[in-house]
Amino acid sequence: MPIPGSKIPTHVPDSTHFPRILCLHGGGVNAAIFKAQSRSLIRHLQHSFRLVWADGPFFCDPHEDIIQVYGSYAPFRRWLRWLPEHTEIDAESCINEIGYSIRTAMEDDDREGGKGEWVGLMGFSQGAKLSASLLLEQQAREEKAVREGRADWDIGPIGIPGLNWRFGVLLAGRAPLSNLNPSLFTSKALVSAADLSEGFQFVKDVDEAVILKQPTIHVHGMADAGLHLHRRLYKEYCEQGKTTLIEWEGAHRIPIKSDTVERVVGAIYEVAEQNEVEVTWTVDRRPSWTFDG
Repeated sequence: MPIPGSKIPTHVPDSTHFPRILCLHGGGVNAAIFKAQSRSLIRHLQHSFRLVWADGPFFCDPHEDIIQVYGSYAPFRRWLRWLPEHTEIDAESCINEIGYSIRTAMEDDDREGGKGEWVGLMGFSQGAKLSASLLLEQQAREEKAVREGRADWDIGPIGIPGLNWRFGVLLAGRAPLSNLNPSLFTSKALVSAADLSEGFQFVKDVDEAVILKQPTIHVHGMADAGLHLHRRLYKEYCEQGKTTLIEWEGAHRIPIKSDTVERVVGAIYEVAEQNEVEVTWTVDRRPSWTFDG
């Protein structure tokens, strides 16, 4: 039964057979911190999805925004380089390390009993950039298979055959997207996995080949210093008509207040259902999830 005044059931269900969402943390934190920061989202989503939290492959200093609360949660990690002091690595090795870390988290969840289909990616900050980049890489492999008249796609950087991500939840995700398959992408609109994304020289027009057509939910804090880059990801790298935008009066963090959280999870449920994923609604349906908060 739900809590009075709420649609969230009091009993947390067994998630063994639930569809799974892979959750990718930002830079300078780790999976445990992302999970703790996402507690308000989890209260809702755990009734429809099995959430799996992956750790990035590279160690780094903690992000300055989390030291006071999560300073004891070391080691801190990243997926990509964004500071000059981050150790240089070639693109192929970086992509392989990212793929290995994600595959390990997914296989660990299999061993822990997870049996549901992998349906979505949810990332914050650098994890949102990576989520969108993974969706784009999958899209390119699918398009290549169609051109060649093949029913099966090539195996992507995660190294698990048959993956078909249906949607992405991009919490404070910045442009540009990362090139996770240099054999397929040559566009200058993408940043190499070996390079720093800070100071990236944007192209005038993002070419059609690297515009993401998969459904994406974009959550933008109006007080976030990186908002202009979040908007570039939303407007320039994602196909309009396949996007849902939620704006809220917050800085660079994950929403925890009920009204914003309800709009985010409502958008997730809506997009999931549109992509044939069954969910349990824990919020009231609204006419639109795309208004300013």
